[in-house]
Amino acid sequence: MSQDERAAVGLGVGLIGFGTIGTGVVRVLRKNASSIAARLGFPLRLVRIADLDTERDRGVDLGGVRFDADAEALIDDPAVDLVVELIGGIATARRLILRALERGKPVVTANKALLALHGKEIFDAGRAHGADVAFEASVGGGIPILRSLREGLAANRILSVRGIINGTTNYVLTEMEKSGEPFEVVLKRAQELGYAEADPAFDIDGVDAAHKITLLAAMAFGAELTAEEVPTEGIRAVTGTDIESAEELGYRIKLLGITKLHAEEAGERIEVRVHPTMIPSESLLAKVDGAMNAIAVHGDAVGPTLFYGAGAGELPTASAVIGDLMELAREVRRGSNSRVAPLSFLPESLLPKPIFPLGELFGRCYLRFSALDRGGVLALITGALGEHGVSIESVLQKGRGHPGESVPIVVLTHPVRESAVRRALEKIDASRALTAPTRLIRIEEDL
Repeated sequence: MSQDERAAVGLGVGLIGFGTIGTGVVRVLRKNASSIAARLGFPLRLVRIADLDTERDRGVDLGGVRFDADAEALIDDPAVDLVVELIGGIATARRLILRALERGKPVVTANKALLALHGKEIFDAGRAHGADVAFEASVGGGIPILRSLREGLAANRILSVRGIINGTTNYVLTEMEKSGEPFEVVLKRAQELGYAEADPAFDIDGVDAAHKITLLAAMAFGAELTAEEVPTEGIRAVTGTDIESAEELGYRIKLLGITKLHAEEAGERIEVRVHPTMIPSESLLAKVDGAMNAIAVHGDAVGPTLFYGAGAGELPTASAVIGDLMELAREVRRGSNSRVAPLSFLPESLLPKPIFPLGELFGRCYLRFSALDRGGVLALITGALGEHGVSIESVLQKGRGHPGESVPIVVLTHPVRESAVRRALEKIDASRALTAPTRLIRIEEDL
């Protein structure tokens, strides 16, 4: 049967990974089969599933679809036209995706970690074998942010992309603010409710957000980089004092992925970073609570835009996966791989770009000092800051300590170069009056 004849009766989909998202893909393919076919002009047929766990009941009727543990055989099966990889991880997923591409089969994946580390190899393989790779579900779950950057905003020079791109950390910070409970207590509850993994490090240490902002920076600026180059800080050190102080100062704390363009005479540099950030309480991003995601994109023509929605979950992520399947299916039906370049920019236009150093950032900073409650400590802090050109906007001391105990002292600076703040903190933190390293949280004002 020719490719066109097979497309007329429907294209075959092979699903590798039958976990939460894979189950969602099966549910949505089944539930919305008629509307998918009406949009495409032909059906998408789930013909084969591979997963190491073949015994667990997923609560869906497979209707005779072949289900076993042999992912290689699934890829090689001539009935499979499109491959969906949803197993996560790096080594095995990389091997299977490359195998599918080498056989000329387009691939849909939600694997942001793999693409953030090995994206160039995978996209090059797809191009060499005439098979596309689609990955909308890798960032923002059901939010169509990648497609918007790749196509809807393609006429713009993107100036910045900033967002809440990890639902677990946003849930934890929201609950800490609402309940007043410490990080450890809220994280345990998030695990019990299924918002956080048993080992939550990938999320709360900012690694997941770093993978996502890597892809967003590539999409926005044509920047060739890996997640290992992204300065990354998680939320473990955020305390109730920080959240309370932020509220008093008119801010909320969110873990943000941030990337910005710096166009200079010597060429372009890009900011790309992940860390807890104070943002104005009245801003739209600050009002995003719970496990929801939101991404603000600023283009030179369109101006500010905001994308909001569920950043994870079975059905929202399945929605993005199947949207990608439909896009690739149209290309297969046309017998071409003329789809828009996966990272928006043509491969030859993707270039390594210098990363803007954190020390050159210019803005207001929140500083929390843990200091012994005794005379001269505040003078030490303010003196060292002044010596390095750091102007103070306000100072708050939280409570009083007993002899030998420390108290938090909160300082809000005027806009200043971060390198100057860091030099001052080196001197302050070397003092015996400080009982812990100073906590610095950056402030983003224009959100």
